[in-house]
Amino acid sequence: MMIQSIELKNYRNYENLKIDFTSGTNILFGDNAQGKTNVLESAYVSGTSKSHKGSKDRDLIQFGKEESHIRTFVLKNDKEFQIDIHLKKNRSKGIAVNRIPIKKAGALFGILNIVFFSPEDLNIIKNGPSQRRRFLDLELCQLDKIYLSDLTNYNKILNQRNKLLKDLIFRRELIDTLSVWDMQLIEYGQRIIRRRSAFIKELSEIVYSIHKNISGNREELRLTYEPGVQADQFEKELERVRQKDMKYCQTSVGPHRDDLLFQIGGVDIRTFGSQGQQRTSALSLKLSEIELVKKLIHDTPVLLLDDVLSELDSSRQNYLLASIHDIQTIITCTGLDEFVKNRFQIDRVFEVKSGSVMQKVK
Repeated sequence: MMIQSIELKNYRNYENLKIDFTSGTNILFGDNAQGKTNVLESAYVSGTSKSHKGSKDRDLIQFGKEESHIRTFVLKNDKEFQIDIHLKKNRSKGIAVNRIPIKKAGALFGILNIVFFSPEDLNIIKNGPSQRRRFLDLELCQLDKIYLSDLTNYNKILNQRNKLLKDLIFRRELIDTLSVWDMQLIEYGQRIIRRRSAFIKELSEIVYSIHKNISGNREELRLTYEPGVQADQFEKELERVRQKDMKYCQTSVGPHRDDLLFQIGGVDIRTFGSQGQQRTSALSLKLSEIELVKKLIHDTPVLLLDDVLSELDSSRQNYLLASIHDIQTIITCTGLDEFVKNRFQIDRVFEVKSGSVMQKVK
């Protein structure tokens, strides 16, 4: 799988841009705030319909413009796909695949599988549970359309239930409708918990092996799923905390409370790990994500590395670079020194400056 080209119109700081990529390693270099990350973001939007930053559609449109357009050409299993994303400031986005409009963004998932790795991901271990749940959801939604549907429905029902809990303060007669939302929340929640559990079980085996290699066989990383509630106990627990939920006007149990546990030598490194252990574990997690995607889709995803190398020491840099030789990679950086130093194979180089991208002759 590879991105052949991306065309941008009125996207972020790009008025018009067309950039052709190679199937190997593509480097985008330049000073900060020139637009390097915006190119990676547009690729991510093409695969998932959303920004990896969580930005709203209107924030992706160039200042002073009403609309923006992303056109991405993808080669997958010897077939070409044209993905068009039409962003509008005051209306829902339009999406088309091979010039055929799709009604739901979920239909886009699975055409272009992307693994995005940014400096913020290096903090996934020490940051809060919400970031670790986001990691789970971003990857599972690309791999499993049923999971995407279940998660979308669960979040809608969760919001409706929380709204009802607030309304009960003033309208007690609505309490009989709470069970209707509970039944749906349990149904979708149980599916999410079981799918996450299976995903982490597969991922943990790969994480263990990769981390052991990176650490030179000195450490063993254990990744464990920590559900906020077990699937078969969800109904019982929701009933148990009903009065509490009514008091605090929010749903206190469910997969929206899930977390991931990272342990080395039995120690929870989320709280007690060194920065080196946390960063090595985060790197292992991202590399494991690549391997699991390969296994599940029988193809390679596209890897986007956003200025990550500057945040890693030389040994972790070397391991990362050695691990991506067989996958299309688009890397942003401020300079080429780290690649020259590592004698890394570079297939295509672009210089990014003030919203323009120019291919450089190697």
